[in-house]
Amino acid sequence: MNRMEHSFEIFASAPPGLEPPLTDEIRQAGFTAVDTVPGGVTFQGGWDDVIRANRILRGAGRILARIGSFRAMHLAQLDKRARKFPWAKVLRPDVPVKVEVTCRNSKIYHDRAARQRIERAIAETVGSPIASDASLRIMTRIEDDLVTFSIDTSGESLHKRGHKEAVGKAPMKETLAALFLRECGYRGTEPVLDPMCGSGTFVIEAAEIAMGLAPGRARHFAYEDLACDTARHPDLPVPLEPDLRFYGSDRDDGAIRSSAANAKRAGVDHLCRFTRAPISDLQRPEGPPGLIMVNPPYGARIGNRKLLFGLYGTLGTVLKARFSGWRLGMVTSDGGLAKATALPLRAGPPIAFGGLKVKLYQSDIL
Repeated sequence: MNRMEHSFEIFASAPPGLEPPLTDEIRQAGFTAVDTVPGGVTFQGGWDDVIRANRILRGAGRILARIGSFRAMHLAQLDKRARKFPWAKVLRPDVPVKVEVTCRNSKIYHDRAARQRIERAIAETVGSPIASDASLRIMTRIEDDLVTFSIDTSGESLHKRGHKEAVGKAPMKETLAALFLRECGYRGTEPVLDPMCGSGTFVIEAAEIAMGLAPGRARHFAYEDLACDTARHPDLPVPLEPDLRFYGSDRDDGAIRSSAANAKRAGVDHLCRFTRAPISDLQRPEGPPGLIMVNPPYGARIGNRKLLFGLYGTLGTVLKARFSGWRLGMVTSDGGLAKATALPLRAGPPIAFGGLKVKLYQSDIL
């Protein structure tokens, strides 16, 4: 198959261990032929679906369009078939591209030699400049002698929503926050509180979900630099004005300022309340119970582990005393610290985060 079909496979990436909530989100968004695979989710669609996925999916890290494939047993065959591939349907002569190649279990085993053949084919048939720092990437997988071309249609990682300028130590990526919120059953119909809010990621993400704001509403995507008709944007939902509030607190003044500034840039500041307070002073907001979502420090990342047992213990004590009826979602790499809350916790699978393996611990606060 040396042509690009109207419908092709689309791949949305997720951190290993968080593929199920992304699958759930993609199905709920109405995409078709959805399948969970290691490291992400595949579904079928055309360029309209690629555009919509980039704009509306909260949990996906990148959207790759699998634009075509062919078999090649040696470099001369790769060279010939790469030149016949219809690059001009997707690439523009004025936009630089970067080519990446991985080879597995194939007669073509030299990544660099394969990459040079594909780069030359693109440069000499379409005229696109080849640049190692280009934001438009052609990702080539040669596996079992099958050459598959994908385009990274996102460019910068999708966690970069376009409104977070101020970040604290070890910030939580927005895409990861969205998946953890979904894992906790959050769907935008209840308040969310983060008692160690940092730069406000959980609070802002929850408020955006409640308002129905598309995460990709304010940024550029790599697909906008393609030759195919991808300049259009899908109609985005009209924002809602929920009768909800979202709360963040932190003992650090700088974190509160950062959170408030980020919420304002995101357009959700009227729904968010950020206050400077240590865990011991945490107060239950008025109104219905909701979800407490927190990414506390853990010794390997920030802080001294011995001192953190007291912090986790205080968190558990305060939640039990003041937050009956609420639920807890807590992200930490340290099971011992989690146990120090003395709450009945359920642990999720290990997730790679900042060079560590973290887990999402959930609990109903009785």
